[in-house]
Amino acid sequence: MSAGHSAAGEAARYLAQAEAAEYASVKARQMYRNYLAGADGERRLADLMEPLVEQDYYVLADRAWPGSRTANVDFIVVGPSGIFLVDAKAWGQVRIQNGRVFQDQDDVTERFENFASLRDVTEAALAEVGIAPGEIRVAAIFLGQRDIDQQILGATTTGAGIPENGAGASGSSIDLVSEDRAIRYLLERGTRLRPLEIHAALTALEVLFPPIVARQRPFELTLVEPVIDAPWDDALITLQEIEEALLSSIMVKPIEEWMAFLHPDQAKLARRSFNGPSRIRGAAGTGKTVVGLHRAAYIARTRPGTVLVTTFVRTLPAVLSSLMRRMAPEVADRVEFSGIHAFALRLLRDRGVGTHLDPAKASLAFDRAWRSAGLNSELVRIDSDKDYWRDEILSVIKGRGLTKFEQYAALSRIGRKRGLNGTQRHAVWQLHGAYHYALREAQVHDFADIILLAEQSLKKTPLEGYSAVVVDEAQDLTCAMIRMLHSIAGDRPDGLNLIGDGQQTIYPGGYTLSEANISIAGRGVIMTKNYRNTIEIADFALTLVAGDEFVDIEGSPSKADVTSEVVRHGARPEVTRFTSRADHDLSLIDHVRSLQRAGVPLGDIGILTSTTFAATDLRKALDAGGLRSIELLDYDGTTVEAIKVGTIKRAKGLEFKQVLVARTPPRLLEPAPASEESAATERRELDRRELYVAMTRARDGLWVGVA
Repeated sequence: MSAGHSAAGEAARYLAQAEAAEYASVKARQMYRNYLAGADGERRLADLMEPLVEQDYYVLADRAWPGSRTANVDFIVVGPSGIFLVDAKAWGQVRIQNGRVFQDQDDVTERFENFASLRDVTEAALAEVGIAPGEIRVAAIFLGQRDIDQQILGATTTGAGIPENGAGASGSSIDLVSEDRAIRYLLERGTRLRPLEIHAALTALEVLFPPIVARQRPFELTLVEPVIDAPWDDALITLQEIEEALLSSIMVKPIEEWMAFLHPDQAKLARRSFNGPSRIRGAAGTGKTVVGLHRAAYIARTRPGTVLVTTFVRTLPAVLSSLMRRMAPEVADRVEFSGIHAFALRLLRDRGVGTHLDPAKASLAFDRAWRSAGLNSELVRIDSDKDYWRDEILSVIKGRGLTKFEQYAALSRIGRKRGLNGTQRHAVWQLHGAYHYALREAQVHDFADIILLAEQSLKKTPLEGYSAVVVDEAQDLTCAMIRMLHSIAGDRPDGLNLIGDGQQTIYPGGYTLSEANISIAGRGVIMTKNYRNTIEIADFALTLVAGDEFVDIEGSPSKADVTSEVVRHGARPEVTRFTSRADHDLSLIDHVRSLQRAGVPLGDIGILTSTTFAATDLRKALDAGGLRSIELLDYDGTTVEAIKVGTIKRAKGLEFKQVLVARTPPRLLEPAPASEESAATERRELDRRELYVAMTRARDGLWVGVA
């Protein structure tokens, strides 16, 4: 060992310790400056938010992150415009580019993933008190910055949503807002929550995000009185009282507000996740459509791509789109609303597939086919009404895309009461062939052709860009329609969402999911509580269909659903019989005027008929009586001071405070004949189910005019 070796070694060791200490000192001072700047910024942001208290907002500052001992949420803002989880960022030189966040030259996007994951945790907790997922926003507010107003998606992560364990569930978006736009951001959504919802959310948030008491903060925010910190059993207001008050408050609003209202019992279902195709069903009035609407918004928030919401009723998508813009404007451009035929036509046009849809010429083509292959066949002896056989071809044969007689010969013909033997089915197949030839000769397509062409195109070239499909009134679609939509969504989690009720099937024929090769095993939900109708309306409507059998799309024979729980009482439905249409129409106008005197706005009244002719005729009568009306074909879901008039089929999926079912055929309210042909039974049951649909559109009152 050379001289001085030991001393040199010691010197090197102390030098290393000194350098480490200097580095730690520099780092500590840097962190001190960062936290001090952050504290100053948070204090400034707190000052900015203080005026919100005068606008019925509550601000909870420095709350503990769920499940974490050290992490915190800077601010939780709760008020009429919603619930906001706010992270204050005192960063300099921030820029957003291509959905990524940069500080100076560093990509810091991943720093947001933990915070974005809080949305999922908060949604789950607030669903317990009835807050819809779309009312929760997550935001980073950049202090000292200007002109930032963008949104990014949280990075894909796999943890439990707790910083100490890594990042949480992904897909949640986070809003990036500069300090100068912060208050506008918090207020711009308008009135979304009512006072009782705000207080219910506050109570739940106090439990989910408790105050941090173990650490000293450089400032203290005292903007609100302490929230009720007690279990629900000891709270000053119970959950049941909140729910009752919410129902009372929403009922005085225009019917469009009600149609977008998500009851607390339904909030959890709106954000429930399924690992494949799913189905939500329930009797009329249980809120299936609004749950489907909120599910579409939830999926749009949590997954990339477009959500398609479709249905058979071509006027309903415009109404649903309007409701979406009202309840979730931030995702409205990522949810596409379209009637099923309009969607198929657009798909074919975009892909350059030629079509010539002409319903009038298609009807003439069937008439020619009937004269050549129907009138002289035994089909006339079974049922002389050619429309029965048109339905057989369009719904049963073309509605499945059958191409061989052997397929039709072995078919169970779901929804058709009249049995057909082999010879009779062969006669139907010949009529089908004659119709097919007549269409080709006229060089036109019917609506069934459009669906089959779209399905073939999708088989050849799958459609990209859609994250999910939500199908309202799924029981009204054909098997080919369901197959086509399934090919878009596939079996991915939450991809295909079927919503409907077999009891409300009002079109001939039918299908089962097994025919379409779709399984929803373990992914079916039944909604059992009717919030729309009164007990009196629900019971009266049920008498129309009680005992009628139908085959549900899940394949099992079913009868009218009497298991739903109805929560409200009201006036008994009024049924009046008239000997002339003139007396009927005068009485209808008198009833509308009595509703006006009782304070019911015209826009909350619906007049429904079984035919377009009757709807047009009644609008003329209303106009002569000085009462403004609007045809359901022209109604787009915005509040309007006019009576809504249209056919029952156009009213599917809609709701009204008061419904007048006009010019109801007397036979539909009379018992079935003792002996009735099966084809006549099928027709009568379809008509009575349609009348049942009309009656159950009524929320508060029902008038039935029989003429």
